Amino acid sequence: MYRDGAGKAVYWIYPTTSARYDEQVYFDAFSSPDLANWTRHERVLTRESVPWARRAMWAPAVVEKDGRYFFFFAANDIQSDAEVGGIGVAVADRPEGPFKDHLGKPLIDKFHNGAQPIDQFVFHDRDGRWYIIYGGWRHCNIARLADDFGSIEPFDDGASFREITPEGYVEGPFMFIREGKYYFMWSEGGWTGPDYSVAYAIADSPLGPFQRIGKILQQDPNVATGAGHHSIIQVPGRDEWYIVYHRRPLGETDRDHRVVCIDKMEFDAEGKIKPVKITFEGVGAVR
Repeated sequence: MYRDGAGKAVYWIYPTTSARYDEQVYFDAFSSPDLANWTRHERVLTRESVPWARRAMWAPAVVEKDGRYFFFFAANDIQSDAEVGGIGVAVADRPEGPFKDHLGKPLIDKFHNGAQPIDQFVFHDRDGRWYIIYGGWRHCNIARLADDFGSIEPFDDGASFREITPEGYVEGPFMFIREGKYYFMWSEGGWTGPDYSVAYAIADSPLGPFQRIGKILQQDPNVATGAGHHSIIQVPGRDEWYIVYHRRPLGETDRDHRVVCIDKMEFDAEGKIKPVKITFEGVGAVR
């Protein structure tokens, strides 16, 4: 969530383009004052602005820092350290871009601890540190970001990438803090099938350890299939939460046809996340 020129809070969603890998060469963004009425901002980042990217531009993570907007993304779906690609960073002066490549090369371009460099999430901790959490191929890493987002800073023990993979992890990490606890979420199952889903864990630190608690988002055969790869919105100043995720409409068989949905996410008295009910209606206006 960012503020517009008048100081009003605006929700922003940066999805992956649903298409074949060779056609995933740009990102659109969507903004809303209330989660109900949306404006589309086309081509906020394109392959032409990233010289090393050629296809499979995935899973944006956008953060504001010191009045600038940093757009973390994966590109090229690399399968080994010998290929060019991985996780990159772009930057702009406005949340709608246009974003330009920040480094001229990927920020992370190798497999560390077995994690494919995709599905990045950028997390700002309470102590001011910035972390990048990422990974496909059933491995998840966390790393410290340098202040300029131009490199990775080692941990105190000298390691640059620390594995925090919980049981069942496949891809799509996300982290947030609620009531002093760190909630770590991820996708399970296969993204092309109906078993795609989201599970979570809770810890006292962004470094874990994270013990899987259970699934909170999955398909409803009466509503949609393949519900997964999500992010979370908290309404500023309120204990009010929404989950943004992708799924396939009933009857859809094309693996690349996914739609973005929003539903309410709630907690029980112990702080555990209640299973999310996926709906056709979504959410009403939330200012």
